Amino acid sequence: MPDSPTILFAGGGTGGHLYPGISVAQALLKVNPNIRPLFLTTNKEIDKVILEPTGFEFIPQPIVPPVKTVGGLLKFWKSWRDTKDIVRKTINDRRPAAVLGLGGYAAGVAVKEGAQRGLKAAVINPDVIPGKANQYLLQYVDTVCCQFAETAEHVEPKHHGKLRVTGCPIRTEILAMPSRDEAIARLGLERRLSTLVVTGASLGAKTVNEAILTMLKDVTLRGWQILHLSGREHVDSVRAGYRELEQPARILDFTPAMADVWAVADIAISRSGASSCAELTACGVPSILLPYPYHKDMHQRANAKVLADAGAAILIDDDKDRRKNADKLRPALESLLFDGNKRKAMSDAARRIGKPNASDEVAAAMLAMIG
Repeated sequence: MPDSPTILFAGGGTGGHLYPGISVAQALLKVNPNIRPLFLTTNKEIDKVILEPTGFEFIPQPIVPPVKTVGGLLKFWKSWRDTKDIVRKTINDRRPAAVLGLGGYAAGVAVKEGAQRGLKAAVINPDVIPGKANQYLLQYVDTVCCQFAETAEHVEPKHHGKLRVTGCPIRTEILAMPSRDEAIARLGLERRLSTLVVTGASLGAKTVNEAILTMLKDVTLRGWQILHLSGREHVDSVRAGYRELEQPARILDFTPAMADVWAVADIAISRSGASSCAELTACGVPSILLPYPYHKDMHQRANAKVLADAGAAILIDDDKDRRKNADKLRPALESLLFDGNKRKAMSDAARRIGKPNASDEVAAAMLAMIG
């Protein structure tokens, strides 16, 4: 292994893919400051927003997700070929020691091409059910770093020897959460009020936003305030909705400062993407989870079920209808608002299944592969 090895981190398109990779890169640098992380991302603006502040080098790839139409598949295969050219040039120029797939369609080319060119290859599999990209890449990689032991139930036995339950890496700053008072001040919230956090992750969640605004027409949260992360595409409609309500709320389109968010959260209403689940459990936040309802394999529901079965969360299926969702949310939320003992029990349950050292575990797996 060279003295200053380059390690490729392939994936992007959402914070759920990029933040774990950033955390692993930081963990690797703690062990060997000479390691050179290089991210191969998508062309989406969110990748630039997330990565630029870190100082890590990144190369956008032209890869696009496959769409099951003739035109969509042709566009995908063209983008695959163009991305392969970029990956091959990067491998030839940088001579990386390994490649780590961060999940999703943007990881596929680099992991497959790297493995076929003799690089050690691994993927992070943060969801219970591996996505199509990770299922495809299982045949090429040496190691699969899983958040949940239940992933073994969704992987062919011949690949079980590659599975390593590391947890899902979360941002370094979340592991050293600020005090509640510090976070309250930075977020512009009231110290005397308890805080309900609403989030649809980095891109926001339209049906969650709509359900909350509909529910709040019938509920007054005395003694509580809301911190609502709407997503950039939805912020205008969410702010308009809150203007009609008399409930104290702070609406943000997006924030990278999730350590502050979880430091103030007494309850969270959230999607159940892998990173959200990892952060909720590591920080011990009691939650109501509405899994993303549009995935064919419903993998967010499988994630949420692990938390719910452990007593760390309440699982509510998203009916894609604001009234139906609001009607289910209301009793679930009311069961927590004024029952501190129940919130404490859920918080303790979340911490018991959390894996806050996941970044170090994945970094150790990468270093073991490359010797």
